[in-house]
Amino acid sequence: MRASAATSVAPLERPILRGPSLTRAALVLGIGATILLAVLVVAVGLGSVGVGVGDTLGILGHRLLALPIPQTWSPAAETIIFEIRLPRVLTAMLVGGGLAMSGAVFQALLRNPLADPYIIGTAAGASLGAVTGIVLPLLLPALAIGAGSAWLGIGLVQVLAFIGGLGTVLLVYAVARSGGRVPVVTLLLTGYAVSAVLAAVVALLMFVSGRALGAIFGWLMGSLADASWSGLAVAAPLLALSFVLLLSRWRCLNVLLLGDGQAATLGVDVERERLRLTMLATLATSAAVAIAGTIGFVGLVVPHLLRLAIGPDHRLLLPASLLFGAALLALADLGARMLGGLPVGIVTALIGAPFFLYLLRRARGAGMGAAA
Repeated sequence: MRASAATSVAPLERPILRGPSLTRAALVLGIGATILLAVLVVAVGLGSVGVGVGDTLGILGHRLLALPIPQTWSPAAETIIFEIRLPRVLTAMLVGGGLAMSGAVFQALLRNPLADPYIIGTAAGASLGAVTGIVLPLLLPALAIGAGSAWLGIGLVQVLAFIGGLGTVLLVYAVARSGGRVPVVTLLLTGYAVSAVLAAVVALLMFVSGRALGAIFGWLMGSLADASWSGLAVAAPLLALSFVLLLSRWRCLNVLLLGDGQAATLGVDVERERLRLTMLATLATSAAVAIAGTIGFVGLVVPHLLRLAIGPDHRLLLPASLLFGAALLALADLGARMLGGLPVGIVTALIGAPFFLYLLRRARGAGMGAAA
């Protein structure tokens, strides 16, 4: 009996614990980094006032790398690139990469290729926090704190959104926990129920919000119009920390794909690892949502496509999701800007919703084929 168990585990253990080859990883990540760099240059240069590729590269090299480049551009072009477009593009990349990375983690933890970073209530909690931050100064003006009050460049809305996202996931996890375990199905159902309650509270706050309704809609649809260097400086360390710690747990993510029983056989403390990975992914998601609002489908589409293209090995999947998610959202935000300043969440929804329907039909077709 023991020999058969060891035989069944060994073939699965080798590819899961060894990771991808250096050649394959270098190819995938090299392509991703090249695309991301190209998107950065194009997204920063294009806009209502166009700046040539040469001048864009010159400004970036001069300001970011202190290169001794002869100045062939106007001061106005430098201000537009460095003070307006660059923080917005970098914020889009940060948010897109964080959401895609978190989506890859949740798809592994829940063993569901159609999971996204908001699946257990992060978006609902962040939305409640943000809407509270927008409405509270209107309901209680005596508090003398407004939506514009800020600390280190981060306002009340962003702080409450971040706290709301993290707090909601902790609440969902606590409610779903039973007998020292958190079954995946119970976690999903609890997340759905808590999200429904929080959505009702958000609707109530919108009903009494009065003149703040436009600001609420803008935040709920997701927008990068208010991106700034200060917001980027606060969110970037949180997302970087999440990425480093998640990447260090790539073996655990790979093993959890096999199921709880097989993971325990390979020496993984399933419940502890699931909680740790959930909170790290939620930290990244909450930081992203706090500075950009609820932007959908990036965390679903990017990791799912990459999983199909390069496989489920998280040592490669996590950094690839970060790169390609960053490029996708930066392109979507460029499209939103070129279309007259649409909220970027509308653009990602127009791209992602048809793709989601395609995935559902594909999964249904595969299921029917297997049943036949």
